[in-house]
Amino acid sequence: MSHQFLVAVMIAAVSLATVPAAGQARKAAAKTWTLSHTPDGQPDLQGVWTDATITPFERPSGLAAKQVLTEEEAAELEARAAENRVDRPPQPGDVGAYNQVWFDAGTKVVKTRQASLVVDPPDGRVPLTPAAEAKRDYNLAHNSDSYEYMSVWDRCITRGVPAGMFPAGYNNAYQILQTPGYVVILHEMIHEAQIIPLDGRAHLPQNVRQWNGDSVGHWEGNTLVVDTTNYNGKGMIGTSAATGRIKGIPQSQGLHVVERYTRVDADTINYEVTIQDPVNYSKPWKVAIPLNRETDYQLYEYACHEGNQAMENILNGGRALDQKGSR
Repeated sequence: MSHQFLVAVMIAAVSLATVPAAGQARKAAAKTWTLSHTPDGQPDLQGVWTDATITPFERPSGLAAKQVLTEEEAAELEARAAENRVDRPPQPGDVGAYNQVWFDAGTKVVKTRQASLVVDPPDGRVPLTPAAEAKRDYNLAHNSDSYEYMSVWDRCITRGVPAGMFPAGYNNAYQILQTPGYVVILHEMIHEAQIIPLDGRAHLPQNVRQWNGDSVGHWEGNTLVVDTTNYNGKGMIGTSAATGRIKGIPQSQGLHVVERYTRVDADTINYEVTIQDPVNYSKPWKVAIPLNRETDYQLYEYACHEGNQAMENILNGGRALDQKGSR
């Protein structure tokens, strides 16, 4: 028996012995983890968190009864996503990006293995009203007629609350900061900061309306609850293509959003949001997304100049089509 073979056997034996030991160490760490608090007593949510995932926003209609994936189904979904994550030359006339290096949409389903990010209604489908779908379709059909019909994200205004928390193709990071009396959630995408006061104040008067509404927060045990009203009705509930048929669904001034942030271990915050808007939905609906701690993630400025430049080009293209009588 050669010396090299003996060394290989010893290394393999040590490796096999450490696998269960490593697993036991992780379980022990999870059991011993305790939630820390900020100097003023808030449960500590601070850090950089990401939510990139391949879990679909809505559940495919054919899987309405499938609320949780098996390990095998999750692995198959991840394998198919990996096969599709390849560079493809653009088709003639297509100015879209095709180089995968610019994307960061995730490679895994969420750790809960839920079949969709929408968890209520139980079928994982958003209960849209016909009026909401008609407004979305009208805006899309008139996209190049005026900037007013374009996505508010394309216009570099906002991704929205809670739309900014829904995973997109890239820049899926959030930095949470806490000071006495406030929590601040900095969104990497489109450089927005949701500033949440915790002093028990009431919402702004109803005549004061804002793109992302008026947020006030409070603690329920270890859960940060953020209540947002006073929307101006000009935004959209979903601004990323990753939200599927929800992209472009309008907001009304009656929109009411309740977000809940609960840190459940050293590396996870459970994020949930309940959305009510009687103009656009037949009943309230809820999304749940685990946020994952990323200690080495670097946030960079998202300047959104592409949207500023593209606006003129899109409208010019629309006028060219009008002159040709193509529509």
